[in-house]
Amino acid sequence: MSPATTPYLRLLTTTQLAFNIGFYAVLPYLATHLGTGLGMTGWLVGLVLGLRTFSQQGLFVVGGALTDRYGPRPVVLAGCALRIAGFGWLAFASSTAAVIGAVVLTGLAAALFSPAVESETAREAVRHERLTGTPRARVLARFSAAGQAGAFLGPLIGSLLLLLDDGFRAACLAGALVFTAVLAGHALLMPRRAPVARTPAPGSLRAVLTRRPFLLLCLAYSGYLIAYNQLYLTLPAEVEDATGSQTALGRLFALSSLLVVCAQLPLTRWSADRVTPRTALAAGLAVVAAGFAAVPLTPAGPGGLLPATALVVLLTLGQMLLVPAARGLVPDLVDDRHLGLATGALSSVSGLAVLGGSAATGALLDVSAPLRWSVLAAVPLAGAALALALPAGAARERTPAARA
Repeated sequence: MSPATTPYLRLLTTTQLAFNIGFYAVLPYLATHLGTGLGMTGWLVGLVLGLRTFSQQGLFVVGGALTDRYGPRPVVLAGCALRIAGFGWLAFASSTAAVIGAVVLTGLAAALFSPAVESETAREAVRHERLTGTPRARVLARFSAAGQAGAFLGPLIGSLLLLLDDGFRAACLAGALVFTAVLAGHALLMPRRAPVARTPAPGSLRAVLTRRPFLLLCLAYSGYLIAYNQLYLTLPAEVEDATGSQTALGRLFALSSLLVVCAQLPLTRWSADRVTPRTALAAGLAVVAAGFAAVPLTPAGPGGLLPATALVVLLTLGQMLLVPAARGLVPDLVDDRHLGLATGALSSVSGLAVLGGSAATGALLDVSAPLRWSVLAAVPLAGAALALALPAGAARERTPAARA
């Protein structure tokens, strides 16, 4: 057995892989379906995507609280069932109201599923670190790499399904089939009880949200999530402007996921041994900002895809630095009894920020390119400044065993 894995961690990691395969077979093509297939305007497409992100990230706090109260198994199973229903609905939705209902349902499914899996992974990573000295960031990086492997395979499967007649519907139904398999597998394999006792505490939400360092982490992470959401809004527009179609979009998503699959573990191993999580978080956000700033500065090159490729590469490198660092900081900033709630709150605060910014960033599609990319670069850059304001004590000192 690898020193960075346990049977429970392997189950959680495989869960993330399968869930992302089904998710990314559909999501990269949603904006095109809404705009071209259903004829929605740019701001409405941005609003729908923002509602999807908010119903997912914004309600993570609910999934986290339920995980603390009931354990991960029932929350994960409920999330899978809702995702099956949401994708089935989205496959046949044609009106604006029906589309909004379907995307909100799919977002709510992830709001239940993801906090349960992520908080359990963080808790197990800390426990494994204490037992073996393996830095938690390495365990969390393995989890992220598995998710990105799913994000790599999902768009490829989706792009093949789009070649069929009514391909978007076929992609939605294929995604629902994947989640059916995930539901069946976890009904059989996931432990019925959590590995540690959960103690509900009155006022737990207040106890989490009144911790200033944790709020700073939430706001810094919001800068990343707003930026990441541009992969589904601004990047498709950039690719279409450059090439006349969105055919290359699947290849860019595949490039992003392949970078994570190949480089996440070595990069995290390097950063975990040399810099604090706070520094990794700030540096990652700065690299993301550089990705947006590079778009108007990069020559078009062959096929006109070099600016979009620069954005994807830099955003992905920043993501690889900051996501394991942010997740690894959460257990140090909150009480263990509230870890599920805090994991959900981290995404919920970010989801609120995305909801507020999605319509605005959708409107940026109509302004000049230098202004658009400058505004988008400023968002993660502000997040980097907030990350540097985290107290030095937020990054837990490495133990001698961990250094060994």
